[in-house]
Amino acid sequence: MQSKKRALLLVNLGSPLEPKPWPLYKYLTEFLNDPRVVDLPSLGRFLLVNGIIVPFRHRKSAKAYKELWTTEGAPLIASSKSVQHKLQQRLDPSSENIKVFLAMRYQQPSMETAVKDIMHWQPDAITVLPLFPQYASATNGSVIDKMMRILRDSWVIPEVRFISQFWDNPKYLNAVASRAVKHNPASYDHILFSFHGVPERHVDKVYPDSMCKDHDCEHGVTEDSKFCYKASCYSTAHAVAKILSIDRSKYTVCFQSRLGRGWLEPFSDKVIKELAKSGKKKLLVFSPAFVADCLETTIEIGEEYLELFQHNGGEELQLVESLNDGDDWIEALAEISGLNQNL
Repeated sequence: MQSKKRALLLVNLGSPLEPKPWPLYKYLTEFLNDPRVVDLPSLGRFLLVNGIIVPFRHRKSAKAYKELWTTEGAPLIASSKSVQHKLQQRLDPSSENIKVFLAMRYQQPSMETAVKDIMHWQPDAITVLPLFPQYASATNGSVIDKMMRILRDSWVIPEVRFISQFWDNPKYLNAVASRAVKHNPASYDHILFSFHGVPERHVDKVYPDSMCKDHDCEHGVTEDSKFCYKASCYSTAHAVAKILSIDRSKYTVCFQSRLGRGWLEPFSDKVIKELAKSGKKKLLVFSPAFVADCLETTIEIGEEYLELFQHNGGEELQLVESLNDGDDWIEALAEISGLNQNL
């Protein structure tokens, strides 16, 4: 009996093609016009994004990306390509029965191109794995939505499976925790788990008859809140802290990269400022929503937050590196995908 051919599509957020104003303009325009990212009525979104946000942000963002850029290009893209290669070798080096594909939700390599390549390979089944551990409509939901729209135009649609989140996978959690061991967490005055922020209305939409604030999400995920981004962020932090034996009084969960009012609190920059003013001298910062180092980790936390901390009396702020292409992360992905031949 012939073995089934299974395609695995990894999808990350994406990056501008170059650290220059025009590529940033194109990237931000595509990204922020996604109705799952800026969930306003179409006219309001168009005016806000194309008339205010992108024109005023793309040049500043280009400068930040230029600082981030390496000889390999955008770190997120380079890291994702390495993950694709390593995971392919881990699952099926011959690519006969399992083939790993890579796409970015925005810009290149595009999801349309990846799906075209997948269909040319003629798999019996496709697994779509957005590389965002905690479910959010603006990330995981957007990838799944886009994939369904692309497949809708295909004459032949094989079996398709979506992995909507994986924050509770033990190998993922252990990989996050392992990155901090070399920094000796016990030697820091306080520890932050800084997650990318989303508007509060995004998490409110998870609950049919109530709001996020009614569910005590700071304690973590329950049956009602299993797709609440805020609840899964707190559960992720609690789980990693437990692995590292960090007392609850020693860490804070916070949210970064906000774009205006009404976003999840507490805000990371405000927490950092308050901790510095309270006399804390050393902070260790995790960013578990990102599986690859990028602008939000390397620049926002590693540089901007460090400067903010020191300006207000702090001394050392250490960013815990992301999973990137570490071997333990590859093992976690092999398990999360459900395609691990050794299971």
